[in-house]
Amino acid sequence: MKTNAYVKELKGQTVEALKAQLVDAKKELFNLRFQNATNQLDNTARIKEVRKNIARIQTVITEKENVAE
Repeated sequence: MKTNAYVKELKGQTVEALKAQLVDAKKELFNLRFQNATNQLDNTARIKEVRKNIARIQTVITEKENVAE
C-alpha cells in the first residue's frame, strides 16, 4: 500500500519536478553505495529501496512523455 501512495504522488507531479527528484535519488544512491563500500552503511536494504524508487520515477516520466506526444 505504501508504494501505491508513492506512485500516485509521483503521477501528480510535473515532469520537471520528477526529473529533479530523479537526480536527488541518484545522488542518494551514489552516497549509499559509497557508504557501503567503506563499511559505514547500517541499513543495506535502503540501497534496494532507492533503486526501485529510481525505476518508479523513470517509469512515470516515460508515461508522461508518451502521453504528451
